Amino acid sequence: MNKYKYIIYASLLMALLAVTAMAQPGGGGAGADNEFTVNSAKAIGAGIGFGIAAGFAGIGQGLVGKGATEGVARNPGAASTVQTIMIIALALIESLVLFALLIVFVVIGFQK
Repeated sequence: MNKYKYIIYASLLMALLAVTAMAQPGGGGAGADNEFTVNSAKAIGAGIGFGIAAGFAGIGQGLVGKGATEGVARNPGAASTVQTIMIIALALIESLVLFALLIVFVVIGFQK
């Protein structure tokens, strides 16, 4: 476990040191490049955030399906009830993914 801790700390240190290496010099014309950089960082961040949200939603939907299948296997008489609850849970998970997509569009839409 200590190896992983050192790897994480070293990666975090390298990431924080890279921030100063990417600093823009002062002077004329830096504003336009800064605006482009900020907008592109917003787009990349929104894409990564939505990818994470969709990935974890897929994992959650898989777990819901697994739980429903196990529940029906243990009690076949309750299959219709389990199926109803499963469909409601899947709809709620999917609505959260659509909400994340809406947030992505809002973040990208406010770019100048």
